[in-house]
Amino acid sequence: MLGGFVNALRTPDLRRKIFFTLGILALYRFGCAIPTPGVDYGNLEECLASGDQSGFFQIINLFTGGALTRLSVFALGVMPYITASIMIQLLRTLVPRFQELHSQGAEGQAKLTQYTRYVTIGFSALQAASYITLARNGGLYGGPCPNPVIPDTSWSRILIMILTMTAGTVLIMWLGERITERGLGNGMSLLIFVSIASGLPSTGYIVAKSDSSYAWFWVLLTIVGVLATVVYVEQSQRRIPVQYAKRMVGRKMLGGSSTYIPIRINMAGVIPIIFAASLLSLPQLIVQFAGDNAAAWVRWVNIHVAQTGEPLNNLFYVLLILFFCYFYTSITFNPDEVAENMKKYGGFIPGIRPGKPTAEYLDYVLSRITFAGSLYLATVALAPVLVFKWLGLGTQVGLGGSSLIIIVGVGLDTVRRIQSQLERRHYEGFLK
Repeated sequence: MLGGFVNALRTPDLRRKIFFTLGILALYRFGCAIPTPGVDYGNLEECLASGDQSGFFQIINLFTGGALTRLSVFALGVMPYITASIMIQLLRTLVPRFQELHSQGAEGQAKLTQYTRYVTIGFSALQAASYITLARNGGLYGGPCPNPVIPDTSWSRILIMILTMTAGTVLIMWLGERITERGLGNGMSLLIFVSIASGLPSTGYIVAKSDSSYAWFWVLLTIVGVLATVVYVEQSQRRIPVQYAKRMVGRKMLGGSSTYIPIRINMAGVIPIIFAASLLSLPQLIVQFAGDNAAAWVRWVNIHVAQTGEPLNNLFYVLLILFFCYFYTSITFNPDEVAENMKKYGGFIPGIRPGKPTAEYLDYVLSRITFAGSLYLATVALAPVLVFKWLGLGTQVGLGGSSLIIIVGVGLDTVRRIQSQLERRHYEGFLK
């Protein structure tokens, strides 16, 4: 591994990409520490010391590297962009125009990317206004703050804060795209990776100062077990063989090759976990916005369902993850579209007729793999929560299954990219 890094740094083009990526990531972390105009950081520190976060806000704060609770310029992180991307993918199944653009190749993809940017700006402004409102009433910190985090609540000051956070999100989007184009790896994924990694020291400190003398052992054992499971499952895939028949194109005989369709066990990634936490946090949002005027049933749901670690919360958490695994996988992988493309280019699965039978077979395989993947995702997401609750750490430790999946996934993807570039330059493999 060390020799692979040395070889990568000796390659001029690869070295430039590595240092360019590291420079962008350092710039991103610097932006996470720049305060938004109008925030009193003295009062903010008091509020952070007295508050407690859980649920959706804890996940968002984890993905922003703590920038959300500190209301920095990059407080929104990459979440508006992720939300916009998911929305555009959903519209592909509902709006024929978006599906047509998707099938047009690079030109259509460029237009969809442009639409994603516009939607990102809209989501950023809405989320900035919501988070500022929650910060003012203490909802972002789990309860009222001793002193106001935003002393000046005039419309002009709030508007400046919204514009600043929106501009920060646009800059993050631009930085991520620059990494993807000129750096090493997927830009947005690396930004999330760095945000999560920046919270590891604070997690270690929380575990070290806990009352349980063996807390560090059980936390370490849980993390190692989850990491081993994630590495094994994320690299596992079901390969469906595909054979292409020979055909004449002009005077040339094309085709006759064999390949396969790789279907990963977890095709939905961490999206189901984010969606599930978002829905479970809705009662908390309603109570925080409504205050004492919230309905009695909403307060009951907030106490027994929305609070992390409660039995009903764990049950609904698992059920929602199972549902969103199937839902998101059905959006990202369309058996009918894959079968149609295979038929168009003369491909077929051995023993399966082209066309509708192929689509039915792919749907059959996909549904069963997704079931195993959804159980794996629910287990990985819930195991750290149960262990931390058993140790009495509650929701203090933000390192959960979703963050471990991202760390492993981004790490493996980056290693594969470096290895492939080294092999193209006739170097020994990165892992050898």
